[in-house]
Order: sequence, then structure tokens, then C-alpha cells
Amino acid sequence: MLARVTMQRTLRLRERAWPPGSFALMAVINRTPDSFFDQGATFAFGDALASADRAVAAGADIVDIGGVKAGPGDEVSEAVEIERVAGLVAAVRQRHPNLVISVDTWRAAVGEAVAEAGADLLNDAWGGADRRLAEVAASRGLGLVCSHAGGLTPRTGPHRPGYDDVVRDVVAHVTAEAERAVAAGVEPDRLLIDPAHDFGKTTWHSLELTRRQEELTATGWPLLVAVSNKDFIGETLGLPASQRCEGTTATVAICGWLGARVFRVHDVRAARVALDTVRWARSAEDA
Repeated sequence: MLARVTMQRTLRLRERAWPPGSFALMAVINRTPDSFFDQGATFAFGDALASADRAVAAGADIVDIGGVKAGPGDEVSEAVEIERVAGLVAAVRQRHPNLVISVDTWRAAVGEAVAEAGADLLNDAWGGADRRLAEVAASRGLGLVCSHAGGLTPRTGPHRPGYDDVVRDVVAHVTAEAERAVAAGVEPDRLLIDPAHDFGKTTWHSLELTRRQEELTATGWPLLVAVSNKDFIGETLGLPASQRCEGTTATVAICGWLGARVFRVHDVRAARVALDTVRWARSAEDA
């Protein structure tokens, strides 16, 4: 049974606003040498900056810059992460003054540095591992993504994760994190929730979250989904990361139909076509 639907909030970041029913595309920019999908293709500063330019040209509303691979790998200190992302944020801000810039980090010190460089949103994929990150977002007037990672330490993988009801667990955690952020001073219209597919979850859990997504959108918080080329798609279809484009596009369309607001993707053009199709289908339904 679906949770009771509360009033849907409008998301506001920088000078942009996304009311209920609208979609925002968030392009992935990895300044890492070992990212699971592009394997370091945008690690070099110039390559990362060019990738941001291409994403904007393709229709991205937001670029999400990350300096640490999500999965296990070489240790990356706070100082190195700041070196990788802060300068890139400043350069992208100079080239695209009105673009919404997000930074994928769980560390408060990195949040402070990128806020100074011109970021608008802190994308915490690790479920509030550094409790000070919400305070940084509040003090700097930034947005914050509140996600569910099943209690994992950042950059670790799950070992036989289990939930009585994964969707109920996710809803409880992300809404509690959102409420904590509001209490810390983050503006409610700058908050998003993210079920964090694959983080602390099996393929079955990620598929269940996708199927029952309306229970997340029913909370009223704008929903971000980061499903692009994820392992749950690959395991379901028996495909490596390089061959998950069609599966990703189908999943993006499903999530759009079920009410997600922001879509973190590698292929902006494909996601835009999928979501435009959803929008047209919705318009025909309402006619």
C-alpha cells in the first residue's frame, strides 16, 4: 500500500526552480582516475571541464562533480579531494554562471571548500556519514541530498545486506535525514532525497525500490535517482557497465513516470529524450 501523499515541494537551487511534475538532468563529471564507468576519462582537469561544457550543451540542468570513486579503491584524503574538485567548480562557475553545480562528497571540509568555489548543492551519497555536512549546507545556503546507504562506511561495499522491508527502511532514513537538515538550518526547498540504488543494497533491493518508488515520492520531498549504468541494471540484464545504456534509459523513464524529479546520468541526451517522452505521455493522459 502506498504511503499517504503529502504536498509536493518545489525544488529551488541557485536561480532555478523545479515544481512537481518537472524534471532536472544532473550530468556526472568524475575527476577520478578509477571511476567504475568511464575509467578515468575525465580525470584530467581539461577533460573534466570539456565534459562539463558538453553536458551543458546536451541540456544538463545540473553538473555533479566528484573527486572520489564511490567504491573501494586507493585512499583519497580530504586535501586531495579538495584539490580535484574545488578548482573545477570555480572554472565551471566562471564558464556557466547560471548552471547549478553539485559536488558529490560526504565530507564537511570538502563542502566548505566547494561552497567557496561556487557550488550550489552537496550530494551526499553516504547517508549522513559526516554529520557536519548538513551544517555546512545550512551556513552556506546550499542544497543537500539526503540518501540511504544502509549504514555503510563511505567507500565500502555491502556484505549480505538485509531489510525487513527495504523501501520502508529507506523512507524512514531519508525523511529523518531531511528533517535533521531542516533543523540544522537548511532551507526545505533546497533538499532532495535519494534511495541510493546499489549502496548497501542487493540487486533485488534496488529493483524493489524502483518498482515501489511512489512510496518515496509520496513523502513530498523531491526525489533524486542515480541509476545510470548501475550494477543492479547490469546484473539484471547480464551486461557490463559499457553496455547498460538502454537499460539505464528504460529505468530513467520508469522513475520519471513514477515521480522522480532529478536524474543523475552519464548520457544526458538519452535521458532527455526518455523524459520528454514521459512528459508527452503524461500530457496525453491528462488531456
